[in-house]
Amino acid sequence: MSKTNKFNLENVEAQMRKGTLEFTILLIISQGEVYASDIIRELKSLDLIVVEGTLYPILSRLNRAGLLSHSWVESEAGPPRKYYTLTASGKETLEHMTTVWDGLSSSINRLIETYKEG
Repeated sequence: MSKTNKFNLENVEAQMRKGTLEFTILLIISQGEVYASDIIRELKSLDLIVVEGTLYPILSRLNRAGLLSHSWVESEAGPPRKYYTLTASGKETLEHMTTVWDGLSSSINRLIETYKEG
């Protein structure tokens, strides 16, 4: 990449990841009751690295929006843990987001193929 390119690629990558975080978090929670550190571990395993300082505000926002519910579970290794699950509204939202993602992904993939051919 040219040094004269003023387009900040790191910022672009961060914004693209940020734009998909809520969706990916809902997808992970849709698998069943999950603890915040489990979400972080799953995101990291997918190279979608996120830190607690990013995750907790998103979880709070999704909870306030009625997309998540949580329960406290006693832990043998320390204080009780907050586990998250999707609400009915969360499941509906995730279905809608999945449909939107499928259409968007398909369109972008077609553009990428056209770009590669050109």
